[in-house]
Amino acid sequence: MELYNIKKPDFQFADGRGSLVQLVHEGFSQVNVLESKAGSSRGAHFHKRAREAFYVVNGSVEVTLIKDKETTETVIFHQGDFFEIVPFVLHNMFFPEDCLMVQLYDIPVEKEDGTKDIFTEAEFNA
Repeated sequence: MELYNIKKPDFQFADGRGSLVQLVHEGFSQVNVLESKAGSSRGAHFHKRAREAFYVVNGSVEVTLIKDKETTETVIFHQGDFFEIVPFVLHNMFFPEDCLMVQLYDIPVEKEDGTKDIFTEAEFNA
């Protein structure tokens, strides 16, 4: 059962000046930059509609993904990793070191009526 997908950037280039990574050029409508301090945790939620992708700019993140009681996986992502979490997968993130990530959603989590496509761990277990 699919909990997450490894993604590849659309384009990468590097020379003596530095590098450029083009993550996507279509398919996502909300982009955030997420900075997390070492020892912190985030998440413990899921989305019913949105696909959420993360690109680790630097640092690392330990992600626990839960689809149901039998389908759980913990993965550590590092600098340069690009991954997508599919709807209805609860995700908990622990940051063993300072981490900077780009966060992309295929549709905004904030709906037009003011509600959000963010559901808690309690709602997941209900």
